[in-house]
Amino acid sequence: MSLLSGITVLSVEQATTLPYLTQRLAREGARVIRLETPGKGDPNRYVGSDILGEEGMASYFLPNNCGKQAITLNLAQAEGRALLKRLISDLPAEGGERRGVDIFATNSRPSSYRKLGIEEKELRSVRPDLIWLGITGYGPDCDEPAYDPIIQAKAGWMDLTGEADGPPLVFGLPMVDLGAAEHAYGAVMKALYGRALTGEGARIDLSLCGSALGWMVSPIALSALGEPITRRGNTHQFFAPASVYSTRDGYAYVAVGNDRQWEAITGVPGFERLAEPEYARNAGRIADVDRLNARLTEASGEWKTDELIGSLQAAGVPAAKVSRLADVVDGLSNAGGAARARDPKTGVEVLLPPLPVVSEPGLTELAFPPRLGEHNEAVFGDGLGLSPAELSQLGSQGVV
Repeated sequence: MSLLSGITVLSVEQATTLPYLTQRLAREGARVIRLETPGKGDPNRYVGSDILGEEGMASYFLPNNCGKQAITLNLAQAEGRALLKRLISDLPAEGGERRGVDIFATNSRPSSYRKLGIEEKELRSVRPDLIWLGITGYGPDCDEPAYDPIIQAKAGWMDLTGEADGPPLVFGLPMVDLGAAEHAYGAVMKALYGRALTGEGARIDLSLCGSALGWMVSPIALSALGEPITRRGNTHQFFAPASVYSTRDGYAYVAVGNDRQWEAITGVPGFERLAEPEYARNAGRIADVDRLNARLTEASGEWKTDELIGSLQAAGVPAAKVSRLADVVDGLSNAGGAARARDPKTGVEVLLPPLPVVSEPGLTELAFPPRLGEHNEAVFGDGLGLSPAELSQLGSQGVV
């Protein structure tokens, strides 16, 4: 049984960072209920391909919402806010006697907290040990909207990404969103531990910008010491060789982290001609890095990728094939640890990579991402005891 079994998470979520966090909590056994506005719900439901042939279940919505339940509730109405408080205080836990929501999370803009009735003090007035999480762009005192690439630009990430003589580039993944989710995960685990010790809840405020700056320890510290960090494409500012090298049938990334590894690489057939005194030390290789990389590319071009990787790894040199995304998907499909969520209605299956902690693989069979309001009856009816007639009336009033 997971340590998070019996934990209930209620989330007013959209975009990527919070749905990614709650998806991980769901995979680790928590009950995650995403709360959406009646009608259209999360805008991400309509982004991407219509692979199910069904409105509100577009492809972009699917990966981060496996294993969750979905309800609708209009928090702009007083009736909706009242029901929210009932959920926070009275919703029964799955498989247990505890009642109420354990974690409330939102990535709404701070200006909406009051009008939606989701302020921390408001919700903890009915559940004092509630853990309240708010993820914002720049903190609870700033209402400026923010998306991942906006923060990448503002926090200096784009200045470090791209070729030295090229323009700043955005990452290939939404690393600000994903990184903030990881920071939030740690904060939530700390809050759960604190509650277990003291019985007290917690308020967690986490900003995308603060999270992004948190990953910039080395660039900020070194720049402040007078050693600026700059864009370098595929190379490394402090170690050489470290780059992508073309082969006869693809690309390989090779990273030499010390002089012993360099000596080893010069023992690989075709690379012996690089065993020159000026390259024996990292400083000498850095000083001539452009010519060194050109010579390495000439040598690597004589090999097929898999053969080169095998020879380098046998010599103790860190190296990897630059895999196509399709190769990664194929590998996960045939490996253990990956998670799957199959739609009983269409048969469409979502494949998710394993969780990062090998010793805690989490759930591997998940519920398919929920339709809008799919669990209204289970949560409001079975959970809070509302009758079908009451639910129907609330629906006609636009409350659920």
